[in-house]
Amino acid sequence: MGASEGTREGWLRQAVYSSPFALRYPLPFRRHRAGLEFEFRSLYSHLEKMTDLVAVWEVALSDGVHKIEFEHGTTSGKRVVYVDGKEEIRKEWMFKLVGKETFTVGASKTKATINIDAVSGFAYEYTLEINGKSLKKYMENRSKTTNTWVLSLGGADYRVVLEKDTMDVWCNGQKMETAGEFVEDGTETHFSVGDHSCCIKAVSSGKRKEGIIHTLIVDDREIPETVE
Repeated sequence: MGASEGTREGWLRQAVYSSPFALRYPLPFRRHRAGLEFEFRSLYSHLEKMTDLVAVWEVALSDGVHKIEFEHGTTSGKRVVYVDGKEEIRKEWMFKLVGKETFTVGASKTKATINIDAVSGFAYEYTLEINGKSLKKYMENRSKTTNTWVLSLGGADYRVVLEKDTMDVWCNGQKMETAGEFVEDGTETHFSVGDHSCCIKAVSSGKRKEGIIHTLIVDDREIPETVE
């Protein structure tokens, strides 16, 4: 633990143990000291995370929108990566402050890399790559290969994603069982969400640049597409 971190922890510990409750009721305080120590350490850990949190990204994949958080201690070199609140990588001491960290995101284990680059002096830049592409470029490409719909059914929210290259359908993180059939003007992909009948219709736009148009129909009602 560095000097600055020890100073912060010592100040917080003194504040807790010098509280009016501790001074007035020493015996009950000693009984609860273990619990207070646990709460103190949780508070310190939370404050430390707030201090070192340098970047947050949201990545929309077929199985959901994932939140990636990155902590970087620019004095100790500490690196911590969280995906949807779960710790994926932790390195406490790193002599090299620049570099990269690679991990996976989502059910399909999509490759993600955080790049750490020095900008000037003690300033650093953090960029996220998904499958070897910048996040912006990846999302632009993804918008061409997937369709997304967000809807509410029976008071519950659903996010339906179609992967156009495989015709796989995802709903709230689950890959759906589907049945496809050819119809007069194109194809239909059928699946169910609870008691609701769903169908994705694919028809030709008649224009080369637009290609195939996919439409989601739920209980005979057309659902507008969502742009992520």
